Amino acid sequence: MKYLDQIDVSGKRVFVRVDFNVPMDKSSGQVKDDTRVKASLTTINYIREKGARVIVASHLGRPKGKKVEEFSLKPVAPVFSSLLKKDVPFIDDCIGEKVLEAVAAMKAGDVILLENLRFYPGEDKNDDAFAQELAKLCDVYINDAFAVSHRAAASNTAITKFVPICAAGFLLKNEIEYFNRAMGNPARPLAAIIGGAKVSDKIKVLENVIDKVDRLVVGGGMAFTFLKAQGYNVGKSLCETDMLDLARTILDKAKAKNVQFLLPTDAVIAQNAAADAEVKIVDIKNIPDDWMGLDIGPATIAAFSEAVKSAKTIVWNGPLGMFELAPFSSGTFKLVDAAVDSGALTIVGGGDTDTAIHKTGKSDRISYISTGGGAFLELLEGKTLPAVAALG
Repeated sequence: MKYLDQIDVSGKRVFVRVDFNVPMDKSSGQVKDDTRVKASLTTINYIREKGARVIVASHLGRPKGKKVEEFSLKPVAPVFSSLLKKDVPFIDDCIGEKVLEAVAAMKAGDVILLENLRFYPGEDKNDDAFAQELAKLCDVYINDAFAVSHRAAASNTAITKFVPICAAGFLLKNEIEYFNRAMGNPARPLAAIIGGAKVSDKIKVLENVIDKVDRLVVGGGMAFTFLKAQGYNVGKSLCETDMLDLARTILDKAKAKNVQFLLPTDAVIAQNAAADAEVKIVDIKNIPDDWMGLDIGPATIAAFSEAVKSAKTIVWNGPLGMFELAPFSSGTFKLVDAAVDSGALTIVGGGDTDTAIHKTGKSDRISYISTGGGAFLELLEGKTLPAVAALG
């Protein structure tokens, strides 16, 4: 696979697949968060400075192969123009004569934004015919949309068969290189923090990382399945009883591989998940039948923090409690502090974890925050992303 800085784009027509799947305000129809647009600027400006013409394409939402006004990328164009400090015309289609004419009229350094790729059913179907229509627009193809690289689509996989020069943009390059540094040849100790609601969502992650890490820190709702598997009463806490045997297998594997497996020893509990709920801090052995664990307790925070602070590399996916509600946010936020204080190479992936870290105001002190939840998870599972493989 080649990266953008390893190819010549000078004077060429360059098709850049970005991820502008931004959150939209339904009432105003305006962009609520421009983070994903900002993430594309390094790649796009580099191409512009080489005197190329930049054709930018993305999806937005799930229009299921139909033109749906609420999923139009038109409102993104003025935001993109403002951030790029250059007028970016919006073309209300992504293939066909209208688009070909717009590209032909472009001058060196110009940028245009195409309409939602998913307005055509061929996009999600990874259809060759649709990919060929996209390929007519360009001489060079650049994938800079890591967040959708785990799904084979016409604009990130099939298109590579029809464009002579294909490469990864700088955002995709960062995602791959940071992940490889963390999981390929890490500075040790390597600690993985895995949280979130369900073991079933993270089975393959747990099975893969346990072969690679020195320490595995498990919190969030999924921790209670492991605790139940060890014979603890977990009350009304989230617990997947059909996963108990698997949890025991993972615990046994960790022990056999001498991996330090850290689970909560105390918890913040409540009878319901609400901001005004009565809360108690109890030993993990003392959760009443009609109460549920919604965050890790202070003793667990101390133990988890110690394991994280002394790590040299940290990979984190999933919050350690229901951080969206103030009474249950301390565990996740304190572990952010520990990760920052460790000075370790810290790679974070997953939308909820990303949100939690931004809430602490310390996101600039994390080595790298991935732009893709599902794609990051699949890398943690040890999978090859189809859109990345297509660049090879």
